[in-house]
Amino acid sequence: MALDDSWFTEQHDGAGSAFSLKTTAKLSDVQSDYQRIEMFDTTDWGKLMVIDGCTMVSTRDNFLYHEMMSHPVLFSHAAPKRVAIIGGGDCGTLREVLKHPEVERAVQIDIDEQVTRAAEKYFPELCESNHDPRAELLWIDGIDWINKAPAGSLDVIIVDSTDPIGPGEVLFTPAFYNACHNALADGGLVVQQSESPLLHLPILEKMYRSLMAARFSDARTLFFPQPLYPSGWWSATIGCKNGTLDGFREADADRRRFDTHYYNSAIHRAAFAEPEFFRKARADWLASN
Repeated sequence: MALDDSWFTEQHDGAGSAFSLKTTAKLSDVQSDYQRIEMFDTTDWGKLMVIDGCTMVSTRDNFLYHEMMSHPVLFSHAAPKRVAIIGGGDCGTLREVLKHPEVERAVQIDIDEQVTRAAEKYFPELCESNHDPRAELLWIDGIDWINKAPAGSLDVIIVDSTDPIGPGEVLFTPAFYNACHNALADGGLVVQQSESPLLHLPILEKMYRSLMAARFSDARTLFFPQPLYPSGWWSATIGCKNGTLDGFREADADRRRFDTHYYNSAIHRAAFAEPEFFRKARADWLASN
C-alpha cells in the first residue's frame, strides 16, 4: 500500500492483485484513536477515503455499496420501523435507510467519530440525512451497544463493518450474531457486508455457520459490483430470525418515492441469483451444519 508517482495503490495480500487510482492531491491525513484516515482527490473517481491503507469510499462508486446494503434488506422486511447500523461512519448507509418513510428510528453506532467528521467535510452528500429527526448518531462501541440492546427492540440491523481482521473479527462470530438475534423482533433481519465471493469464500462459510449457530432460521447472500474493493465483486449476507427470505415487497420497491442510481426491483431479484460455485458451497455449509 503506497502512494507512488501520484497513484494510490492498495495491494490485496493473498490474492496476488492490487487496485490503483490516480490521485491529484492528498487532502488530509488524520490518526484517530483507532485508525489512520486519509483523504485524496483523484482524477476520475472524485474524493477517496482510505482507512489504514485500505480503500473505503469514493465519490464515483459508493452508491453501489450503500444502496445494496440498505434497500434489499429493508424491502425484504415486512415493516422495517426500527433500524440500527453498526459501523457506517461515512453515513451513506444511514442516508439510504432514511429514504424509507416507514423507518421511524435509525441509530448509527460507529466507534470513530473522525470518520464521520471526514465524511461531513469531503462527502457532504453522504451526510445530508444526519440531522433527520429520526436519526441518532452514536460514537461508541457498536458491539457493546448491540449486546445491551433490549430484546426484540429492532427490526433490521445493518452491519456496515470493516474486514474480519483485527478489531472487526468479532463482528463475524456466533457471539455477535447471538446478540443480534436477541435484539431483533420475530421476522427481524440482519445484513452484513460479506467480502468478495471470488476471494473470500472461507469468510462467507464462517458467516453462514455462525448465523446458523446463532439460531437464525434462514440466510441468503446477495451480490453486486464494487470496483473499489478487492476483485471488484462484493456481497452482503442476510440472516432472518424466525422466518424465511423468500420474496420481498416488490410492489413497494416499484412504487418507491425516492431516487436510486443502482437499486430497483429487477436488481433486487437478480442480486440473489447464486453463481453455481456458490450454490454448491452454500448447500454443503447448510447440510453439514
